[in-house]
Amino acid sequence: MGALGLLALAVLLATAAEAQAGVTSLYRRKMEATADMPLDADVFRVPTGYNAPQQVHITLGDQTGTAMTVSWVTPNELGNSTVTYGRSPEKMEMSAEGRHTRYDYFNYTSGFIHHCTLKNLKHGVKYYYAMGFGHTVRTFWFTAPPKPGPDAPFKFGLIGDLGQTFDSNSTLSHYEANGGDAVLFVGDLSYADTYPLHDNNRWDTWARFVERSVAYQPWLWTTGNHELDYEPKIGETVPFKPFTHRYPTPYLAAGSTEPFWYSVKIASAHIIVLASYSSYGKYTPQWAWLKEELGRVDRKTTPWLIVLMHSPWYNSNNYHYMEGETMRVQFESWLVEAKVDLVLAGHVHSYERSRRFSNIEYDIINNKATPVHNLDAPVYVNIGDGGNIEGIANNFTMPQPGYSAFREGSFGHATLEIKNRTHAYYEWHRNHDGAKAVADSSWFTNRYWMPTHDDSN
Repeated sequence: MGALGLLALAVLLATAAEAQAGVTSLYRRKMEATADMPLDADVFRVPTGYNAPQQVHITLGDQTGTAMTVSWVTPNELGNSTVTYGRSPEKMEMSAEGRHTRYDYFNYTSGFIHHCTLKNLKHGVKYYYAMGFGHTVRTFWFTAPPKPGPDAPFKFGLIGDLGQTFDSNSTLSHYEANGGDAVLFVGDLSYADTYPLHDNNRWDTWARFVERSVAYQPWLWTTGNHELDYEPKIGETVPFKPFTHRYPTPYLAAGSTEPFWYSVKIASAHIIVLASYSSYGKYTPQWAWLKEELGRVDRKTTPWLIVLMHSPWYNSNNYHYMEGETMRVQFESWLVEAKVDLVLAGHVHSYERSRRFSNIEYDIINNKATPVHNLDAPVYVNIGDGGNIEGIANNFTMPQPGYSAFREGSFGHATLEIKNRTHAYYEWHRNHDGAKAVADSSWFTNRYWMPTHDDSN
């Protein structure tokens, strides 16, 4: 080969290497402090009227959305747990009777927490619902998700580690402006545990803050470390107490034994929620459930397989580095074998999207500890950038590892718009841009129907 040929080959190889290189964004958010909104902020306001229902939120009440569980709090007295619902606000001819609970946490006593499951819903139909009868009635609405099917389009919002700061408010406002049909929430809700004595009043303010979205579309909950609320120093030794009283999940419908891991089927997506802070070792209930659940996935009906967890398996930030490693070692080979499309995690307060890589061959002694490209592997997205009081995790390892496609130390949210059985469009939006500006995006092709090389976008 002549000199010109060698030069051309070198340019070609350099260009190919550059095309595959990951991006560590040079963008830097403004460095003002991240602070919780004051208790008198308008987003925390209590609705008017005696004993008015507040903190209203909904989530799926079964696996496919023909049932929806409505939750709310009455602050002054029990009232009742009845919900009426129907296709018109003037004619809510159906009704359901729920249940209520309360809990104490150190020096805090909750209001009356109501949960009521609305059944016999029709896929894709808009419903109005009301509660608070006998005192102050409030009315909301939602649209039941479409019937599971391979080409049912749907748009998910992807949010994690939200908290209740001014940045959190920006994240939620941007998501509302961009629109979505449901939220996949990857853990760490209120950050009440960052206050002295785990001030549970901050669970109440957070739920009032997000009501403007979660009362009108289902959010699917993942537990994070800030939901543990385990504090023996003040006598609180029951993990997840506030969360389990406030936020039900459809775990029984999914054959799970605990509310922290479960699955749902929405449109063309089969979504599996895992619990990073519950036991997952071999033969534990979560291990046994996931093994069976992956065998129940029907990619011909729900081609998009998405897994949620809190602690990421692939993370090139020095914050929380390798905290998810034991779960990765336990389950990664299962997810690759199942050809999972996307894994969503939080915990690290920055943004990162991976290429399709896996590390399933490593067995301690074979020197294969470096992740390798694998078209059967999921894309990993760390979306723990919702805006919480602990601030930005802007301490990325250098050099950027080969599995990392894009990373940035900013707050924001993402959306995943499933178009059909083969294609889904993904976008990440940073808060400091306009709501419609896109800071990172990618077309994903389905691992079952079109397993092409889609991780270089």
